[in-house]
Amino acid sequence: MTLVHLEGTFEDFIASELIQRGWILGDPKDWNRDIALDTPQLFGFVEDSQPKRWSKLAGIHGAKLHERFLARLLKELDSRGTLDVLRHGITDYGVPIRLCYFRPAHGMAPEALSLYEKNRLVVAQQVHFDPKSEQSVDLILSVNGLPVATCELKSQTSGQTVENAMYQYRHDRDPKLPLFSFKKRALVHFAIDADLAYMTTRLAGTSTHFLPFNRGQRTSGGHTAAGNAPNPSGHRTAYLWEEVWERDSWLDILERFIHLEKLDSELDGTRVSKESLIFPRFHQLDATRALVAHARDHGPGHNYLIEHSAGSGKSNTIAWLAYHLSSLHGSDDTPIFDSTIVITDRRVLDKQLQDTIYQFEHKAGVVQPIDKDSDQLAAAMTAGTKIIITTLQKFPFILKKIQTLGARRFAIVVDEAHSSQTGEAARTLKRILAPAGEAEQEEDAPDGEDELVKDVQAVGKLAHVSYFAFTATPKAKTMALFGEKQEDGGYRPFHTYSMRQAIEEKFILDVLQNYTTY
Repeated sequence: MTLVHLEGTFEDFIASELIQRGWILGDPKDWNRDIALDTPQLFGFVEDSQPKRWSKLAGIHGAKLHERFLARLLKELDSRGTLDVLRHGITDYGVPIRLCYFRPAHGMAPEALSLYEKNRLVVAQQVHFDPKSEQSVDLILSVNGLPVATCELKSQTSGQTVENAMYQYRHDRDPKLPLFSFKKRALVHFAIDADLAYMTTRLAGTSTHFLPFNRGQRTSGGHTAAGNAPNPSGHRTAYLWEEVWERDSWLDILERFIHLEKLDSELDGTRVSKESLIFPRFHQLDATRALVAHARDHGPGHNYLIEHSAGSGKSNTIAWLAYHLSSLHGSDDTPIFDSTIVITDRRVLDKQLQDTIYQFEHKAGVVQPIDKDSDQLAAAMTAGTKIIITTLQKFPFILKKIQTLGARRFAIVVDEAHSSQTGEAARTLKRILAPAGEAEQEEDAPDGEDELVKDVQAVGKLAHVSYFAFTATPKAKTMALFGEKQEDGGYRPFHTYSMRQAIEEKFILDVLQNYTTY
């Protein structure tokens, strides 16, 4: 059995699994390798989903409709990138054309749901991507004719692993070719074998940097380690095609997770701007979705502890969570929370949250940083600002004004729970968010984490407030305040990305490796 045949079996299996989950099997011959687009799927989607607009363009362009529309689309892809084009469409001679429809936040828009179902998610195998050679990539995942992901697969039974797939991307995939051009075509590239998965959003030859995209696995000691646990019903990496690439999941990732991060800096007096395409690591995606699902099913009034180690990408996870909570609707199509308040002392997170969420919403005013006084915060909450960023120290100034707003439902996302949710500050925050007229009887107590248990006993849970507390190193009292109580009386985090996993995945260093007692 040849190596190609062994890999082909794995490839066929994944493609068949995707087809069972709402994908269409594409024809590799439909791919135009010069421009890296599946033009039959592209034109078919636009004509099927927007017949009146397509007919109007036909009246403008006549026999050159396809040629001129493609020219316009290619110009937009080169200047704005695939992600922005999918989210916001293009305009051709004054006619707006959507390139993707995303699921509406609630069920009160049947027309929007019908258009969402018209999306064409296509998996194509062995696609030739180079106009000058017959090289092919194992899988291309596309949406309405636009490539969004490429995959190189390896089978251990052939003697090759995920390392060989990463080598292939670094040495045999030219980042200057249209399909692999940063942000202009495929957004992410996966290297996969039966046990492990890695991904990158920028091919850069031998300098290409891959990030692990693995679930982690429980050790005998109950800790989370790198890699993937054995899967009794299939491959260890089956979560990719069964969960992550599932049709609704994949469209959700394109709409509400991937974002373009722009960092400005100065080099020898010259302003330099660098772009990075951020694709969620598995634990970030998993934590956000698990938290949102629980909040949707159970409503406000719950505490969540998210124990994510240094190196976990906590800032991005907080941004994704805040955005998802701000637009979360229940089964009755009403919002779960009136406002999401992010409490942080990091100014960099302020800007990151605003920049990230602006890409999703594409409008100002969704995020309001509180950098002035109590009037500013009261105005933001009165106006129904979806996401408010503040520091705990500002809350005492607005106690009286906030009580006039009546009972509101709040999601409180706390950055580094154990350092900010302590003592008098925590009690002040809970008093501020209590419904108008609700009296709280509690004695003055000294500040400090030692008073956390007393704070919980004195105040208790508020039915209209949920806490989402992030910390890398939860103390016992933090765990008791925000963690989930177990049958044995102990507590555990709602979600964990352990220090061990971060070390094994090489996001942080093991400081004990060179530790010497003296």
